[in-house]
Amino acid sequence: MSKRVVILGAGESGTGAALLAKAKGYEVFVSDKGIIKEQYRSDLIRNKIEFEEGRHSEERILHADLIIKSPGIPDKADIIMKCKAAGIEIIDEIEFGFRYIQGKVIAITGTNGKTTTTLLTYHLMKSAGFNVALAGNVGESLARKVANENHDWYVLEISSFQLDGTTSFKPAIGILLNITPDHLDRYGYEMQNYVNSKFRLVKNMDVNDYFIYYCDDPVIGTALPKRKISANNVRVSLKTNQLAQAHTLGTSMHFTFAESFIIRQEDTTLKGPHNLINTMAAVTAVYLAGAKVSAIREGLKTFKNAPHRLEKIATINGVEFVNDSKATNVDSVVYALGSYKQPLIWIAGGIDKGNDYALIQDQVKQKVKALICLGKENEKLTGYFKGIVPQIRETQDVRELVRIAMELAKPGDVVLLSPACASFDLFKNYEDRGDQFRKAVLELRMNAENQPA
Repeated sequence: MSKRVVILGAGESGTGAALLAKAKGYEVFVSDKGIIKEQYRSDLIRNKIEFEEGRHSEERILHADLIIKSPGIPDKADIIMKCKAAGIEIIDEIEFGFRYIQGKVIAITGTNGKTTTTLLTYHLMKSAGFNVALAGNVGESLARKVANENHDWYVLEISSFQLDGTTSFKPAIGILLNITPDHLDRYGYEMQNYVNSKFRLVKNMDVNDYFIYYCDDPVIGTALPKRKISANNVRVSLKTNQLAQAHTLGTSMHFTFAESFIIRQEDTTLKGPHNLINTMAAVTAVYLAGAKVSAIREGLKTFKNAPHRLEKIATINGVEFVNDSKATNVDSVVYALGSYKQPLIWIAGGIDKGNDYALIQDQVKQKVKALICLGKENEKLTGYFKGIVPQIRETQDVRELVRIAMELAKPGDVVLLSPACASFDLFKNYEDRGDQFRKAVLELRMNAENQPA
């Protein structure tokens, strides 16, 4: 009799897990408390997988041999507590996919920069000729990839929520970019719990594996000495740090492995100090995976980052418009402001996440000539930066926003959407915010081009 697997949540991870479980001969049942998106419902129907939506039927769930839960479902959820009480093993889709993997894994985590580093690592691996798949928190789920075909390497973006549901997960190369306060409501408002979650990345790694980390990060620096890590430690630093196998001198990245080499940031498609960290981490991982330096250099020239991350949209009458809508916390804005020397029209606002604007006060004072607040409640922003920024304006309309920005800007300025806040007061998500901004900017450019000379 086949083992019964119940999957809680029918998003990308849950559906991927269901497809893999079905392929491996399990009896599969999928339960989603919400409404399943049409694309995932079609996957389940086409593969003859039983499912329910709009409820969790306990009598069907609690007879499972194994529970695979969506990373979005917290451990304190009622159905999870009942599954634990019944003694059922509960894992995440990443763990389930890993149990059937035949290739090696490069896993990337951190509070900020995960997606850029993951996409860059995948691009460099692919352009260097590796048989590689992209999965995890970006692209398709790992389980779906494993169900469909085998690869020599899997490059995964992995969140703390996904790491929480792992037991045997063991990357050949793990990258930890940074740890700053985030998702603390999920961790009992205890920062240490969040730190512990991130370090699950290296729990099973051994002397044959590589742990790449940003050694300037104070939280990582404090946590490391308290842990026994068997993997080979590989340090990345923004300082001229001779102990770091990857470090910087200005905007040049210096790598010291079996061979030493230098890569200049101007020879890549990414800008800003945070992308020095991301690039060094990705290059280090790909080099340790066996890529040639010449192939890495070529790949760096052709990389295109995901949208909403310092995405240059257009230049209108000498004014550059940049979409950094993914910057939903102050730490991300630190990086964005540090990426430009030109005068800035800064667009910020939305739902405040307990922001400490003191972290960016000096940069704002030096670089920002005007602040445009895009949100329903802007009192904290306007109150903090009054007297620091010469001009402050407010709006809730994106088209009006870009018109105001154009009025305030001069040729050579940069209009930077880097909100420091969540988007849900006016938008569906940060992608919607960035998409609407991009559309409004492109409309403005079209109108400017159609103006009589």
